[in-house]
Amino acid sequence: MSSLVMESSPYLRTTADAYDAMAVRYAEFVRNSPGVPPLDRAVLAAFAELARTPAAGPVAELGCGPGHMTAHLRDLGLDVFGVDLSPVMIGLAREAHPDLRFEVGSMTALDLADGELGGIVSWYSVIHTPPRDMPTYFAEFRRVLAPGGHLLLAFFESEGEPVTAFDHKVTTAYRWPIDDLAGLARAAGFVETGRMLREPHHDERYRRGHLLMRLSER
Repeated sequence: MSSLVMESSPYLRTTADAYDAMAVRYAEFVRNSPGVPPLDRAVLAAFAELARTPAAGPVAELGCGPGHMTAHLRDLGLDVFGVDLSPVMIGLAREAHPDLRFEVGSMTALDLADGELGGIVSWYSVIHTPPRDMPTYFAEFRRVLAPGGHLLLAFFESEGEPVTAFDHKVTTAYRWPIDDLAGLARAAGFVETGRMLREPHHDERYRRGHLLMRLSER
């Protein structure tokens, strides 16, 4: 990853270092977890059905961690690869899923051509982004998606409060009002297809938000 990207956004270095340090424990947690909850599976399946068309380009899971969700998307019939800021996470993903492609990279400056992708999944991977920088992510998503391409965004929802920082186990993260994130997406040229909110499970602290969006035709 370009050092210039890290220098221009120091929180990226902080996030990468924090996930490098937690990567092995996180991968073990994923292996021992009961799997994707039913409502989450439903929204992922809806995304896959929309993105799984003969003419569409590949799908990128951005912020893929140890690769478990990339593998789930593959099992849903998608041509998918993963990108993550943490080199240690990418190493674990390659080890666990040698049949899939994984790359180190930043969502703010992807090594992809304009319009290369048919879909993007950002599964709790923008949660550490300072609010002022969130439009940069949507701009990059717009750049690499083909017209009509689909975006699925999962995040912690603020439950009626404004954008709120919280003490995530890895590094500082943010909870967002779903309408605010949807507004940023609209400003970047996305059209909302649907949304899903679910309440936290017994081992979760916060409500989960999901936005399914389509890039408007240029």
